[in-house]
Amino acid sequence: MIPIVGIGAGLVSALLFAVVITGSPLAALLYSAAPLPIFIAALGWNHRSGLLATAAGALAIAVALSPSGGIAFALIIGLPAWWIAYLALLARGDDQGGAEWYPLGNLLLWIAATAALATIGSALVMTTDYDAYRMVISRMIENLLNEMVRGRLVTLPADVDIKELAQNLAPAVPLGIGASFVTTITANLWLAARAVKLSDRLPRPWPFIPSTALPRRALLLLVGAAVVSAVGGFVGIAAMAFVGALLAAFMFSGLCLLHDISRGRPWRLPMLISVYVSLVVMQAVLTPLLAVAGLVDTAFGLRRRAALPPPPTHS
Repeated sequence: MIPIVGIGAGLVSALLFAVVITGSPLAALLYSAAPLPIFIAALGWNHRSGLLATAAGALAIAVALSPSGGIAFALIIGLPAWWIAYLALLARGDDQGGAEWYPLGNLLLWIAATAALATIGSALVMTTDYDAYRMVISRMIENLLNEMVRGRLVTLPADVDIKELAQNLAPAVPLGIGASFVTTITANLWLAARAVKLSDRLPRPWPFIPSTALPRRALLLLVGAAVVSAVGGFVGIAAMAFVGALLAAFMFSGLCLLHDISRGRPWRLPMLISVYVSLVVMQAVLTPLLAVAGLVDTAFGLRRRAALPPPPTHS
């Protein structure tokens, strides 16, 4: 059964990955769901099924498109999904004879690290020449800015040179890619876990997600990555991607903080509705604020100071 599930999940994931070449908005949405079948296979059966799905999907892409495409699938989609699913089901025995499951805060930190590795992996699949990579990224930003100016989506001062602006923005692109990978991995993990739970195949009890908080070492990793990002080259790209990934992880931690501290409060529902609506219409403003909230919570333990009630038994 496991080989059939793994191969089937890998082929579905490969199809979702391949449709991105059409360039349509729907294709981009389907591409973002490419890790979902691998997550479902790994969570619902076991991590070996997820690893088999990764191999099957990579082989299918390599045969249908190109060997480099197969490598990209494995590095960007398959292996990150398999590894995070493996950690999510990791457990050890406790003193009471029960199981102590892998903490969600540590899992979120690993999602950030995996996102950074996927970012640098996608860059190296594109080219191993750093100058060529910078040139490709700059050209992509330049074309995007030209389209936005032409469509009157943005207005730039007359003295701004778009080509020069694109070159200045290029070093920050890995930061955004790392953050987007964290969002994609986290969303697919949650959707897969819900689907597997509905089928009663999830080995792990459903955790109390609002209690998720990053460990304090994430702060040191953020500072270290910010320093290393100034090195340049592919090392700097990896560090910059890790900075973006960690900031996105702190954003999720901040969102969990709001869910946690508002339990039992009469203003909980309107507050959460306002936050999620603002995430859609004012994402550029609210996302940094949530990241700061997550940073402060990790640094000073706001939840411990607030003496919150224990999590519900059945979440």
